Amino acid sequence: MEYSISVNGETRTVDVDSDTPLLWVLRDSLDLKGAKYGCGMAMCGACTVHVDGVPMRSCVMPISSVGSAEIATIEAIGETELGRRVQTAWLDVDVMQCGYCQSGQIMSATALLERNPEPTDRDIDAAMNGNICRCATYIRIRAAIKQAAGLPANETAEA
Repeated sequence: MEYSISVNGETRTVDVDSDTPLLWVLRDSLDLKGAKYGCGMAMCGACTVHVDGVPMRSCVMPISSVGSAEIATIEAIGETELGRRVQTAWLDVDVMQCGYCQSGQIMSATALLERNPEPTDRDIDAAMNGNICRCATYIRIRAAIKQAAGLPANETAEA
């Protein structure tokens, strides 16, 4: 079946089965390889994309449910000022080790800062919950989010 979807500000047409996960449409049909396959059960976050600004797990989202939603992927996140700040912070803090999960981490972090520009540690933990990093760079991820928000890295506000 043919679907027209908006990805990174561009309308794209794909011919796939209605139950094809958005992740495979992005990777296989549109050649956008930033979102990764991790678990296939929406539990690891490697496949995170924004759907109308909300971080979603694309591995379990069938193309038939996308409708007119705007999909944003890691390939375009740096086109926004906030996305550039997050990506710069990731590099400055040296978050990555293997890097496999990082596109999903950055997508979740950017969505957090979009809705909450001054998050507490608790806010960060809640927003990033479910984004698994096998290399356990969680402390650096939190520091990068704080840097992107313009907060001190040792900020420990609990409210």
